[in-house]
Amino acid sequence: MEDGDVAKISPQQVEIYDDQDNLANREEMFMDVNAEASTKGNFRHYMEKEIFEQPNAILNTLDGRIGGDDVLNNIFGEGSSDVFEKVKRVQIVACGTALHAGRVAANWFSAISGLPTQMDYASEYRYKNPYIDEDTLLIAISQSGETADTLAALRYAKEKDYLATLGICNTPTSSLAREADYLLLTNAGPEVGVASTKCFTTQLVALMLLTLSLAKASGKNPRLRGRIIEALRTLPEKISEALLLKDEIISFAPEIANKNNALFLGRGIFYPIAKEGALKLKEISYIHAEAYPAGELKHGPLALIDEEMPVIAIAPEHELAEKLVSNLEEVKARGGALYVFGNAKEKLELSTGNYVNMPECDFLLTPILYSIPLQILSYEVALLRGTDIDHPGV
Repeated sequence: MEDGDVAKISPQQVEIYDDQDNLANREEMFMDVNAEASTKGNFRHYMEKEIFEQPNAILNTLDGRIGGDDVLNNIFGEGSSDVFEKVKRVQIVACGTALHAGRVAANWFSAISGLPTQMDYASEYRYKNPYIDEDTLLIAISQSGETADTLAALRYAKEKDYLATLGICNTPTSSLAREADYLLLTNAGPEVGVASTKCFTTQLVALMLLTLSLAKASGKNPRLRGRIIEALRTLPEKISEALLLKDEIISFAPEIANKNNALFLGRGIFYPIAKEGALKLKEISYIHAEAYPAGELKHGPLALIDEEMPVIAIAPEHELAEKLVSNLEEVKARGGALYVFGNAKEKLELSTGNYVNMPECDFLLTPILYSIPLQILSYEVALLRGTDIDHPGV
């Protein structure tokens, strides 16, 4: 049904009238509804259940979309691969968690597809008089497909001279799914908890599929594409390994639950993941949390560091980990409590603080993997603080 439609239901038929009271012909859609997917099962909260559903959710996002050593053609809709050959620039609009997924993807588009990318808050996009190029693909990201600001940005864009619009969402009957020129459903299943978990990681997987599709359309990086496809196939297993870190995270969650503030640090492609970690913590535990690129620590935030400020850092094996060393030393020198997620402890030379050793995976997919422990941490801290985890702010 479209906005303004009214349905008249009788034992014999269903009649739909539009907002002008005219009998309307609407396409039938059949929904595969699984009652078990909408229950908590043996979990305490929907959020906890949805965190642990992520290996299967990612499998569903990948299903039927990759083959051999590449992404399949036209997975975003009929003719999409032909349109992708014309793309010279990307514009992303989103809100909240979806915006953080878009920020990660902006790095991928540049590094893998060779496409300059502009990121905007959907709520701000219409008011900035954006530069629009006729070879630009606009991407709108929304779990529900009904985020008001994102839909408004999409509708604004459709009136302009964009090459095409493309939606990433989890709801096939949504306005975004109907109105975007092209679409990829994340197929994550129902997400009942307000704080997005599996829809965030499946958005990232969907955006990586888009990155590979755009690179394929322009003939860029075939060997790299093959490497990433292989890494995507093993990603659900890596996510399962990360979920096993729960008990280790529980051991230090009380130290953070007793604080009123927290600071998250990440460099490069991990800065959006730090932002997402801070958002999750503040959203469900009501702890004031902020995120900064680690290199910006000395430009103001360092003044806030003391024994009452826990610092959560993302430090995977990479040259970025080595660059974090000086930042972490500054935190320790001011008495800040350190919590580091990574797989390069020897490079960080940590003598104090908590270090969680992460599973290894292809570097380009590590933002997806490192989202998992931050979700668990936020959940366990909120549990200790006794908040309404599934309905924060209510």
